[in-house]
Amino acid sequence: MPSPSSPFDLTGRTALVTGASGGLGAGMAIGLAAAGADVVCHGLVPVDDTMARIRALGRRTAAVLGDLGEKTAAARIADEAERALGPVDILVNNAGTIRRAPAAEHSDDDWDLVIAVNLSSVFRLSREFGRRWIARGARGKIVNIASLLAFQGGILVPGYAAAKGGVAQITKALANEWAGRGINVNAIAPGYMATDNTAPLRADATRSRQILERIPANRWGTPEDLAGAAVFLSSAASDYVNGHVLVVDGGWLAR
Repeated sequence: MPSPSSPFDLTGRTALVTGASGGLGAGMAIGLAAAGADVVCHGLVPVDDTMARIRALGRRTAAVLGDLGEKTAAARIADEAERALGPVDILVNNAGTIRRAPAAEHSDDDWDLVIAVNLSSVFRLSREFGRRWIARGARGKIVNIASLLAFQGGILVPGYAAAKGGVAQITKALANEWAGRGINVNAIAPGYMATDNTAPLRADATRSRQILERIPANRWGTPEDLAGAAVFLSSAASDYVNGHVLVVDGGWLAR
C-alpha cells in the first residue's frame, strides 16, 4: 500500500502497461517502477530493454506479448499478467498505432486496424480488469492514453482522431460507472512527442517548424514527460480524480 507520508508512492502495487517496448509506454513503465510499482510490460514485439531498466530500479517485471487488435487478446493478457506478478492494480492503456492518408484515400483496412488497437482494446482491457476488481472488491486505477486529437481533428489521420476522441469518451463513461466502486478511470492526452509515430512529422522540416512555433515550451515532448502524470493518476494522490483527461502538451492547447 502507498506510504501515508507520500501519496505518490506505488510500493506494493502492480501495473500493466501496454505498448511498453519503447516510446511513451516505456517511459511510463519506467516511471511507475521508479515510484515503487512492479510492472508487467506488454508489447507486440519483445520488451527486453524496458524490463532491464525496470529491474535496474529493483522492481519485479514480466513480459506479455500479443496483438491487441485481436478480440480475444484482453482476457489472455490479463491472465498472463496476473499469473506472472499477482493481482494487477494499475492498467495503463497505451498501445497504439497510426495510419496517415487523405480521408478520401483512407482504406477500410487502415480504419479498422486503428480503431481496433487504439479504441476497442482500451475498452476490452478496461472491462476485463474492471470485472476482476469489482468481483474481488478491490480498488483499481486505469490510465488511458488519449491525444491532442481528442480535442482537435488533425490532418490526414481520420481513424486516429476518431479513436482518440473515443478514448476520451470511454474514459468518462467508465468513470461514471466505476468511481463509486473505488476504480479511478482517467486519461492523459500527450502533445507532440518525439516517438516513432511522429517520425514523419519531425522529418518534415516545414511541418516540424510549424509545430514547434506553436508549442510554448519550444520543444517536442519526450516519453519521460509523461512519467509524472502516469504516476499521479496511478497513485493515491489522484483518488478523487475521475473521468479527467490530463493534457501534457508543452502548452499547445493554450495557444
